[in-house]
Amino acid sequence: MSDAPRTDEDPGVLQRLGGAAVGALDAAGNLVLLTGRTLAWTLRPPYRLGQLVLAMDFIGVQSIFIVSLTGIFSGMVLALQTVNSLRTFSAEGVVGSVVAISLTREISPVFSALMITARAGSAMAAELGNMRVTEQIDALTTMGVSPIQYLISPRLVAALLMGPLLYVLYTVVGMSGAWLVAVNWLGVDPGVFIANIEKYLVVDDLVMGGTKAAVFGFLIAVISCFHGFSASGGARGVGIATTRAVVQSSVAILIANYVLTNAMTKL
Repeated sequence: MSDAPRTDEDPGVLQRLGGAAVGALDAAGNLVLLTGRTLAWTLRPPYRLGQLVLAMDFIGVQSIFIVSLTGIFSGMVLALQTVNSLRTFSAEGVVGSVVAISLTREISPVFSALMITARAGSAMAAELGNMRVTEQIDALTTMGVSPIQYLISPRLVAALLMGPLLYVLYTVVGMSGAWLVAVNWLGVDPGVFIANIEKYLVVDDLVMGGTKAAVFGFLIAVISCFHGFSASGGARGVGIATTRAVVQSSVAILIANYVLTNAMTKL
């Protein structure tokens, strides 16, 4: 039997793939353009210090609980698994260094960024999306106020500043959880626990983690604000923009984590 004739309403697979690729490239280009405009507006007066403080409070202060909760249980689980694994080789004394290096280099920057994405990134996308569909952003433009400078620039700077601080918080809380499990519950010698951290944890580990946290904060703010800023289609469109912001921010964090790890380990 011959295939049915193809019509305009039934495009081929290649045509659909081509349309998806063009759409993805168009979105990527718009994202880059918005990022460039945001960076340019960030350096121009007037500086919105009030908006910056509010954004820092929202992204940083209000994320302390979820970051701390995630951090303490991550440290506890990591210590539990490490001690049980290393006891096979009578090497449980190095658990402190293993947990510290794992947290500072990988777990703390990635997990804290994912928590920021889930809590603050989604909220930023939803808030800006709601402002877009209710024409509040258009009203700012009518009043002669740059919506990019007023709405996006403070969030971008706040995410850059608060990302590394929340990374430090996650690391400290995670190490506290690891101490609780390893020393208090599993009987690891506290002196050996601390000594191995001092011996093997170096400044470069902290620099790597802090750099990752700052880059992740930048990505979260840019992607979340972009999807909220370009939302359309009413409440449904805001929901779609919020979902895309969270998913794409999370994927970008994981990809950037590999790229940064590969680059910084070669330095």
